[in-house]
Amino acid sequence: MNRRELGRLLGTGAVGAIAVAAPQLAQAQAAAKSRLAQILERGVLKVGTTGDFNPMSFRDPGSNEYKGFDIEAMGALASDMGVKLEWVQTEWAAFIAGIAAGRFDIFSGASVGMARAKTTAFTLAYADVGTVPLALKPNAAKYQSWESINSEGVRVAVSMGTIFEDQAKRQLPKAQLRSVQTPATGFQEVLASRADVTITSNIEAATLVKRFDQLTVLGGSVTMRNKRPLAYVVAQGEPDWLHYVNTWVTLKRADGFFEALEQKWLAG
Repeated sequence: MNRRELGRLLGTGAVGAIAVAAPQLAQAQAAAKSRLAQILERGVLKVGTTGDFNPMSFRDPGSNEYKGFDIEAMGALASDMGVKLEWVQTEWAAFIAGIAAGRFDIFSGASVGMARAKTTAFTLAYADVGTVPLALKPNAAKYQSWESINSEGVRVAVSMGTIFEDQAKRQLPKAQLRSVQTPATGFQEVLASRADVTITSNIEAATLVKRFDQLTVLGGSVTMRNKRPLAYVVAQGEPDWLHYVNTWVTLKRADGFFEALEQKWLAG
């Protein structure tokens, strides 16, 4: 083989190698871009939401569209970014995995917790929430304290994968825990008399007692527990994106945006 033939073969091999490497190079370049840059480039903000946290995120039965406090907030974020909004349906038990896998850019709002903070990043808080118990009105007199709920034979239903499941395991160890999987919910178990009590946020509880006259928030010495902030959730290791959303939350709090949403969705 002469030099000319050898050069031609080497040249052909180099072209082939470049052809093979080109897609990998393109993928590496895309991965090197920040999440913020990717969103702006694609022109779409992908938001994960469960649609089962009324009045924060729920499906309107008439239109089958998402509505609520967080739904409006995420719509405003997309609008302020100048991009379109794409909803990605997820579940409480799966939203952290969805964030880590890049199925969506941000989750539409969750309680801040140390366990979740190990694998995700929280933005600045935009609202506060606490935990209250719900029961059927005829049973309210039985449960006048957290201690009475934390008793053998008391059936406490919670939605699987939620922070309320963790709280029930830690704070109501004597009760009989029923962890129900989506689309079932804790309050539905109470309505069906398959559970005596459910625990949920004061935000959702205020909505549930309006929708279902049979339910009541337990009173007596049953005070709100586990006060904690609500924040949006993004992936770890994306400081530009986290900083951008934090800046947005700060500005929206300053101009009264979240206060207006509270009056619309959370006021009694």
